[in-house]
Amino acid sequence: MVLATAAGGTASHVAMLAAGCAAGGHQVTVYGPAQTARLFPGMTFVAAEIGDRPRPGRDLVTVLRLRRLLAGPHPEVVHAHGLRAGAAAGLALLPGPGLPRIPLVVTVHNAPPGPGWARAGYILLEWLVARRAAAVACVARDLADRMRGRGARDVSWVPVPARPAPQPTAEEMAAARALLAADGQQVVLAAGRLAPQKGFATLLAAAARWQNHDPCPVLVLAGQGPLDQALRAQADASGIRMRFLGQRADVPALLAGADVVAVPSAWEGQPLIVQEALRAGRPLVASRAGGIPDLTGADAAVLVPPGDAAALAGAVLSVLDDPALAARLSAAALSRAAGLPGEQAAIAAALALYQRVSDS
Repeated sequence: MVLATAAGGTASHVAMLAAGCAAGGHQVTVYGPAQTARLFPGMTFVAAEIGDRPRPGRDLVTVLRLRRLLAGPHPEVVHAHGLRAGAAAGLALLPGPGLPRIPLVVTVHNAPPGPGWARAGYILLEWLVARRAAAVACVARDLADRMRGRGARDVSWVPVPARPAPQPTAEEMAAARALLAADGQQVVLAAGRLAPQKGFATLLAAAARWQNHDPCPVLVLAGQGPLDQALRAQADASGIRMRFLGQRADVPALLAGADVVAVPSAWEGQPLIVQEALRAGRPLVASRAGGIPDLTGADAAVLVPPGDAAALAGAVLSVLDDPALAARLSAAALSRAAGLPGEQAAIAAALALYQRVSDS
């Protein structure tokens, strides 16, 4: 396994696959930034600094280091996660003296950034991965279409399940509800990294539209990230009734206390918060973006265009104002969650892919 700087769903997915393969009797070595070593207890971990932005000198050193490392054990398969890790591994595995053909699998976890140099660099990485990888796995169908357009030969969709979480106790749920709002207040909950992709600025703009609604729901945001101060300033300027909880380890209990879960992302693959909300049977309002519709289906969420604050506000209020709609969404969420792939399905799919590229 090769990964770059990773957090959230990507990091969780790599850790799950590595642990599952090791539990199945396969020898697993993980190459990645030193700070990710904690994700792989009991496994062989080798530091290889693959950053989140291009630095040609450092990147060349990383590619050469990866090549030396991979020339030693001669793994049967290398699985890189993310385009930066995939490009580094693809260059490191170029045929040459002392390095036999080693098939490369790359999982693409994210969509390209907005216009600018970063997007141009992303397209270059897509092109390189498409030509160097024996197989490309994508977490959303729009990513699979992009990689086919770049010339990738073997492209598939891959499940990225959320790890099971213990059911919160009655005491935990009561404490979470007390934290979220005063008695009788309706709660709109959002959770995730406070970064542009997650669309929380759109959610706050939507909340500004419902401040005169009677009753006025309280917006609760759990998470941390680079936009923390900007979002707090936006909330203050708009007079939004809301709470910032910071990073939380009790998301299942928070979900149980929410009347609506909002996922306003500009793009997502298979977001863990959507899967967690479905498992919790919570009414869900989310962006019709990336892999979200594939998770929710047609009935388990109210889907709105990404970036549309008016549509988001209207959808949230429609659920809060209509108990019958909320009940239908809750039932559909539980039904949908029961059919989502689990960890064992994801591990089996990865192992089948490794076998296929090894045999080709």
